[in-house]
Formats: sequence, C-alpha cells, structure tokens
Amino acid sequence: MEYVDLDMPREGDTVVVGLSGGVDSTLTAALLKEKGCRVIGVTMSLWKGDLPELPDGKTLRSSCYGPDELEDIEQCRAFCEKSGIEYHVIDVKEVYQKRVIDYFKAEYRAGRTPNPCIRCNSVIKFGALLEGVAGLGIDFDYFCTGHYAKIVRPSSGLWGTDARPAMISCARDVSKDQAYFLYRIPSPVLEKVRFPLGFTEKRDVFEMARARGLAAAERAESQDFIPPEYFEHLFKDKPSVPGDIIDLDGHVLGRHRGIEHYTVGQRKGLGVSSTRPLYVHSIDAKRNVVVLADNDDLLCPSLIADDFVWAGGAEPSGPFDAMVKIRLASRPVKCRVSEFRGDDGNFSGKAWRVEFSEPQRAVAPGQSAVLYIDGAIVGGGIISRPE
Repeated sequence: MEYVDLDMPREGDTVVVGLSGGVDSTLTAALLKEKGCRVIGVTMSLWKGDLPELPDGKTLRSSCYGPDELEDIEQCRAFCEKSGIEYHVIDVKEVYQKRVIDYFKAEYRAGRTPNPCIRCNSVIKFGALLEGVAGLGIDFDYFCTGHYAKIVRPSSGLWGTDARPAMISCARDVSKDQAYFLYRIPSPVLEKVRFPLGFTEKRDVFEMARARGLAAAERAESQDFIPPEYFEHLFKDKPSVPGDIIDLDGHVLGRHRGIEHYTVGQRKGLGVSSTRPLYVHSIDAKRNVVVLADNDDLLCPSLIADDFVWAGGAEPSGPFDAMVKIRLASRPVKCRVSEFRGDDGNFSGKAWRVEFSEPQRAVAPGQSAVLYIDGAIVGGGIISRPE
C-alpha cells in the first residue's frame, strides 16, 4: 500500500503545541515559531497531589504523573515567555483520574497488563486537552506534539472502499518511533494533527535544541507513567488479596501478595525459590492465582484481541496479512489476521485472531496488538488472551 505524507504547518498558520517541558515538545514549538507560525503552547495539568512526599534525600524519576509537574509547567511558561509564545495550562485532572488512573488500577486488579500511555493519548492528550483548548475559544489550524511518528494518507481506498483517512505511520528514527502509542486516536482528530519530529533523528534533536539554547535540552527525559516509588501507594485504596502461586500442573509454589503486583513475563520479585528461572505465565483473576512456567512455555503462536479501532473506521471485510507489535518494545512480526468465530469470551465488540509467523513471548492480556501495513497503522485492539 502506498501513502502520502500530509502537509506540515506553514507560515501564518495557527498551531497549538502540546508542551511537556521536555526537549521534543520544546524544540517542536521553537521550530514552528521560526517557520513563521502563530504558536500557542498548552500543557495538561494532571497531578492531584494525592501521593505522599518521599523521605528526605529520596529523589523521583521524572514521570508523566507526579509532583514534578509544577516544575514542568514553570519551565514551559519560561520558554514561552522568552519565545513570545502564548501559553495556557489546561486542567484535565478529573478526567485523567477516571479514565487513566482508575483504568490502570482496575486492569491490574483484573489480572491484565494495561497500557496507560495508549489510553492517555486517545482520551486525554488528543481528547480532553483539545476540548480544553476549544473551551478557551482558541481556533487553530494544527495541533502538534513532539511525538516520533508521521501522519499519512493512503493513495487509494482502504479495503476496497473509498476511505482515505489520516493515518499514523512510523517515524524515520525507528529506535524512537512512538506510532504504537498513538493507534487509538480517531482519524478525524488526526486530520489536524502533525508530528514535526517524525522526520528527524533523535540525536539531531538534541543538537538542534542546544544550538537554540533551549534549557530543555539538558533535562532528563520522562520515561515512566508514574514514579516507581509511588506504584505501591497507588494501590493502597483497597487491600491486596494474597493467593497461591502455582505451576502449569497446579502445584503450589508459594504465595503472592495480590495479583495487581504481577504481570505476564515477569521474573524478578516473585518470592519463589527454584533451581531454574521461572516467569509469570498467566494470571487467573477468578481463582486469584499467579501461574509460573519456564521461559519456553511463554511462547505462543497466536492471540485473540477485541475492542478494535480501524483507521477511518474502515473495517477489513476478510482475512489479511500485516505486521503486528504486541508491545512498544517488541519487534514487528508478520501475521495473518482473521475474524474470530469461537466462544463469545465476553468480548468488547468483534474479536479477531492474530496468527504470528513465528511464536511470540509473553503475550499479555490488556496490552495492545497493533497492526501495520507498509509502515502505517491500519488498526489495533486490546489483547484478550494468548492462544
């Protein structure tokens, strides 16, 4: 399939830029300002101050949700003042709590492995944030962020239809590509979204930022959804329910401290003695058990996924071949995708089977299976179970 890159903002366009305080979004705003665009910076306010201060001397890793938000906002404000950029902070705390934090906890407690970044992008960053911008009466031509991805349009209609929607495509810098995180953003929203860094190598971004004297070039990059130091506290709103740790034959190997503390593929922190490495094979929330197995037992040939979204809402009419990623860090592999016609499985919408060309390790329910054809995302869904 062939695609064309959508036009980037031009001189005179009004562009809203989502600023986080990091080098990517800051450079994006600076480049657009240099281009002659009217740039308006906006930052999401997420932090509710609902987690405790750490003991003296303990420092936090920079994260999306944490007390360093105030510092991020001040750095964004200082950059915008220096650059002559209009700046606004959009309060999305309540919707973030309900749609991301509560989702994150509920999924872990159901024995699944959520991806809060995917949920945040579709519901908050490209949803509630833009609603907040509209609420301020700001009319804009484009919304830009510092993500590493591209927006493209297929040269011909998808699946034999006339649909030629705006689609997410992979960035030039494969090592930093973030297309996977963005797959659930609706195509109508993507029509006005652009990612100026999608054509840039990350190493060049730092050089460009330093050449412009941007303070963000010296900041540590945010890597976490929430600081690891706060993960335990996040789940203190409800008591954990201990249960058995078993092997594939049902033999009890030990006790777990609550299934929300485990994820498929995990090796460390299991609290089980063994003469060989053991990994979390699966989590059975109904029986409140964590199942361990050897590494090879984590390989599977296919998965079932549901809650699908398709580019432009154009759903394929039959089986097709694609590339699939089952987590951000996984290597894309060839696959065959077909409608699943087995048990209903309490699926959310139509379920699809994804058969890998080679077995994949640690397929985790709750994560996303994202489908690519010739580098662009045609659709994706939430993994229901491995097969």
